Amino acid sequence: MWQKLSLRARINLLLALVLAFGLLINITRLVVEAGPRVQAEDQSVIRLAREFIEMIVADLDEAPDPDTRLQQIASDLSRLRHVSITLQDGMPRAQNLAQAPESDDPHAPPAWFVNLIHPETTSVDVPVAVHGKPQQLVITSHPNDEIAEIWDGIVTQLEVGSITALALFLVTMMVVSRALTPLAALSQAMTRIEAGDYDARVAPGGAPELAALCGKLNHLAATLGEAVEEKRRLAERAVSLQDVERKQIARELHDEFGPYLFSLRAHASALVRLAESAEPAREALQKHGSAILEQVNALQQFNRRVLEKLQPVGLAETTISRSLGKAGETAELTIYRVVQEALTNVFRHARATSVNVTVEPTEPSGANGSRGSALVRVRDNGCGLTPDHKLGRGLTGMRERILALGGTLSVASSDRGVTVEAIIPNAAH
Repeated sequence: MWQKLSLRARINLLLALVLAFGLLINITRLVVEAGPRVQAEDQSVIRLAREFIEMIVADLDEAPDPDTRLQQIASDLSRLRHVSITLQDGMPRAQNLAQAPESDDPHAPPAWFVNLIHPETTSVDVPVAVHGKPQQLVITSHPNDEIAEIWDGIVTQLEVGSITALALFLVTMMVVSRALTPLAALSQAMTRIEAGDYDARVAPGGAPELAALCGKLNHLAATLGEAVEEKRRLAERAVSLQDVERKQIARELHDEFGPYLFSLRAHASALVRLAESAEPAREALQKHGSAILEQVNALQQFNRRVLEKLQPVGLAETTISRSLGKAGETAELTIYRVVQEALTNVFRHARATSVNVTVEPTEPSGANGSRGSALVRVRDNGCGLTPDHKLGRGLTGMRERILALGGTLSVASSDRGVTVEAIIPNAAH
């Protein structure tokens, strides 16, 4: 059940239990202290009443009318609180123990409470002699008033404590509710982000920790939105590049293959006609045959150029260091293209006197899981790039291709030259 409760419900439940437990401890303390308090009050009242009676009856025999004086004393002492004093004849008697009378007052303490803290009343006899006649004043304790005061204090404490605890609980519950309000907004924002709405944002609020969490969620949503948009642009760029490559290949096939094929068809037809003639001319045969050989040679060169663009011929003949591991065909082709594009830019623009090319393995990183990567670095000592320089289509295409593989490409320029550095992940095993 506890696991099914929300954080707000858990905090409120714990707070309610703590307040109830604190109130219970306080009431229990008052009940436990009530017994000793009543006993001390009872003993004190009886002791004071006895000492007072012994003092005023000491000179009773010297009064003009001792009996009347004794009756007057008993009548006056009957008005005392917490005790009753009665005049009785006879010899002194033992202490009388009797049950405290029950009260019909609805506000009186309950019987269980009276029996718990003071179940019995106490009587004490004070002997008095008038002209040798033995009498006694009986002092009987009545702690009902004191018990009632204690009970009223407990009830008041319970009422006030309950109201205070309830007010504190409501205030704290409101504070906790306001403090946890950002959690609902966070949950809604995460639901929207999960659904693909990366524009979802949460207004930072509540405790500093929750405000920081809101800020981090907003940053995460913005980063995810940028990543998705970058992915969409890469996909569009890839499709666009494929279309451009297809159009370029189609144009080259049309512009190059078409004329060559037409020429071959013309020369072949001429050869057929010469072969059908009665006396074919030797020179004409050689002319058309040489033309066909030239056209075939041109087609072979054109075919080699097209294949070079699609797949570098020299790459298959290149020896890759075993320290790079099995990079895979895609990674090897990307390494080749990065070096090719960087060297082309150096030769065209850098006015450099030396170029250093390094390809070395890097340690597997968390971003690429267990895959290793190849670090490609091309550094020249040329004139560098201008501050407002923008990357050309070649390096921009390389960067997009490397990003699609999960790698990175950076270009750093200074007055000492330009450094192109790419990290290209190997193919997954």
